[in-house]
Amino acid sequence: MSTSADDAAPGTGNSAPHIPISWPPDGSLTRGWIEDLTAAFEWSSRNLPPSEMPSVLPVEVLQRLVLTASNILHREPNCLRIDRPSEDAASGGRGGDIVVVGDVHGQLQDVIFLLRDAGFPSDQRTFVFNGDYVDRGAWGLETFLLLLAWKVHLPHRVFLLRGNHESKYCTSVYGFEKEVMTKYGKQGQHVYRKCLRCFEGLPLASVIASRVYTAHGGLFRSVSITPSKRSKGKRGRKVKYTMDKTLLKLGSLDDLVRARRTVLDPPWEGSNLIPGDVLWSDPSSSMGLSPNDERGIGLLWGPDCTEDFLSKNQLKLIIRSHEGPDARVKRHDLKGIEDGYTIDHEVKSGKLITLFSAPDYPQFQATDERYNNRGAYIVLRPPDFATPEFHTFEAVQPRPQVDAYYDYKEVIDSDEELDLESMDHSSEFEGLVASA
Repeated sequence: MSTSADDAAPGTGNSAPHIPISWPPDGSLTRGWIEDLTAAFEWSSRNLPPSEMPSVLPVEVLQRLVLTASNILHREPNCLRIDRPSEDAASGGRGGDIVVVGDVHGQLQDVIFLLRDAGFPSDQRTFVFNGDYVDRGAWGLETFLLLLAWKVHLPHRVFLLRGNHESKYCTSVYGFEKEVMTKYGKQGQHVYRKCLRCFEGLPLASVIASRVYTAHGGLFRSVSITPSKRSKGKRGRKVKYTMDKTLLKLGSLDDLVRARRTVLDPPWEGSNLIPGDVLWSDPSSSMGLSPNDERGIGLLWGPDCTEDFLSKNQLKLIIRSHEGPDARVKRHDLKGIEDGYTIDHEVKSGKLITLFSAPDYPQFQATDERYNNRGAYIVLRPPDFATPEFHTFEAVQPRPQVDAYYDYKEVIDSDEELDLESMDHSSEFEGLVASA
């Protein structure tokens, strides 16, 4: 099913909504409050310079929203178990739908359209977002805050997973840090730290109705680590670890549950490799499990691993994201993602799907190289929730005029390879975030 957003761009008028947004006196977020927040963000994106953001959402209100949502997220497990919505009379006795969304990358107008097109979250409509809310697009902050508001309002019907861009390293390279500093000025560093702290609490994966596994990157290894000989040196030196690549083995959901996810940047070495795998790994047409050398972190897994994971866990689908048209144009062994999704593996037990929800990516008007892709989201319907219904859509037009918060030409290929030195430096920042 395909939808055009050309004539459906919401809130493009010039009448200002009621701003600034204030925190509800009783601290309870309602759908009406979220509608006001949506209208304020949408209007300001078209009518105000970014530096006027505090006049729309004061930092005190932002802080209350992020802290409230962060407290909810940090209490959730690494792998969410999302049960079938109840089969009550309100849904005609059949239970509600579950909507899965891929990367959105700060494309606020397209996210608003998607929510309206799919039907807003409710007691009978659950949303699972697969991460990458920020970076590249110009409204990563507004996009993330809007989804946090829905999470606070309906914590058991809106689920936000972590993407690889919800990290210190990626946000310092792909624009989110600069975006926050531009919008909140002297208070920007404080706001940025609060967001990073919230990123750390985002769960890594979900299992929907015991049938569907979703995660940003995908599958992960079973970690078997031994300290290297050169680590037995001076006291206080960090222990170094080595991974025997010949012993790579697919991990279990129990392994995932035990991983430590509260890190600014998922490690590419050491004993806590599963978060990096879940957020950075990619499928391959080749059999087996191997290091993802192109990215410098995570794994490549083949159709045999997809079959193994599905069959062992009695699942039917894997829905992951992480690769947009810019990544797939370099992956000649896999299909392109011009329609917002691809089916990468079809095996005996089910399918592996890559889902991308940012149309006409990347969002900036000044970008010379455009992909003209559509975005997509998936609806899973009862009773089995295992037959994906694909909904594709075009980007909302006209787009607001905006400048990029990162140098597109300079970093166009750097998503394929980590700057390990920069990631090392992020550990110095971790203590500051923990105390923020």
